[in-house]
Amino acid sequence: MRICLIRHGETDWNNEKRIQGREDIPLNNTGIEQINESARYLRKFNWKAIITSPLARAKMSAQIISKEIQLNNIYEEIDFIERDYGNASGKTVDEAKILFPDGIWVGSESSESLKTRTVNALNKYIKKFEGDDIIIVSHGGAINSILASLNINDVEIGKTTLRNGSLTLLEKKSDKLEILFSNKLGDELI
Repeated sequence: MRICLIRHGETDWNNEKRIQGREDIPLNNTGIEQINESARYLRKFNWKAIITSPLARAKMSAQIISKEIQLNNIYEEIDFIERDYGNASGKTVDEAKILFPDGIWVGSESSESLKTRTVNALNKYIKKFEGDDIIIVSHGGAINSILASLNINDVEIGKTTLRNGSLTLLEKKSDKLEILFSNKLGDELI
């Protein structure tokens, strides 16, 4: 079983380096092209389902992928929504450093809460589609939390930047998840 984790394409807020939590910002033209490139790579496989965060940028990405790989089986999953960044949401990274010099963002979802909900959702869909290949379209923080749960030394929640439109491919063998590659763009894989 393969599980492809895809970070949504770029939004204007990503381009402006704004902290984008649960705000519902759509893809921009660059983001649409990034997802089109990723979708071209995904044609190589036989996917059973696409699971997406309910936010517009992820849903738009899932719809582009769905059209390209000709798969209409899309599920929306609230637990793949991005982390709530509390009072830092909407601020640029530089503004957040000035406003929150201690790095504590009031109202932000904890790393443990994020990891628990995303890993539980991942396991839910692994069980539901046991043996079939699935795509999960989500967000940088949410995907990082899954990767951190796999105890990968170079992944730390909030420290590792996943590129917009990037793919991370996992493979389930027996009861273990293995990373085949991470943070790759479609044009790097085609």
